[in-house]
Amino acid sequence: MKLDYLVFLGSARDSTPPRPARLGLRVARCAASLLGEAANVRLVDPLDEGLAGVLSGVFKPHFSYAKGAAPRALDDLAGEIAAADGYVMVSPEYNHSLSPALAHLLNHFGASLFAGKPSAIVTYSAGQWGGVRAAVAMRAFLSEMGCLPVSAMIHVPKAQEVLGEDGTFLESVDAVRWSGYFGRTLSQLRWWAEAARRQRDEHGSEFPPPFARDPSQRNAP
Repeated sequence: MKLDYLVFLGSARDSTPPRPARLGLRVARCAASLLGEAANVRLVDPLDEGLAGVLSGVFKPHFSYAKGAAPRALDDLAGEIAAADGYVMVSPEYNHSLSPALAHLLNHFGASLFAGKPSAIVTYSAGQWGGVRAAVAMRAFLSEMGCLPVSAMIHVPKAQEVLGEDGTFLESVDAVRWSGYFGRTLSQLRWWAEAARRQRDEHGSEFPPPFARDPSQRNAP
């Protein structure tokens, strides 16, 4: 079973500090490469042409547009999110939480697009902690989005000393050990993604309808 994944990069900065710039792109490329050995993987970068223009404007989520009126970049990504079997969320740490860039990007889409599919949390830093505190906040955020995170997580401290610009492990580190560390989380993601895919194939995606009318839909009787 060949699955489809999206790797979301939670960084919209192309400047220093930190040094080197766009450190998260290395981490995202590494995760995409390791996951893509037996899957279809696309890296979603907030700075990609088309998407960057939409995200830099006034916030208006995809689901708030009239049918056919949403910007093409949002429409295309919404379709990819709905079709994907799982997600990898890559984020630095901002004030003990996930990056504003990742939250801003994901908040453009309704949880119904993510529902019933797993996610993996990957954090990084230029310093010694690897973004672990951001990962704690990401669990609640991603659960609310509908893409439940698997239990294992990936944290990459001093990422500039671990990965090159192309996302490959530097010669100065133990690549086998690092690959195994990434692999533990990505294997869990694959396991749950395959299980969820079989459930959808056999029984359909009959989740409760999304809350699309007003907040009272969430209220207890």
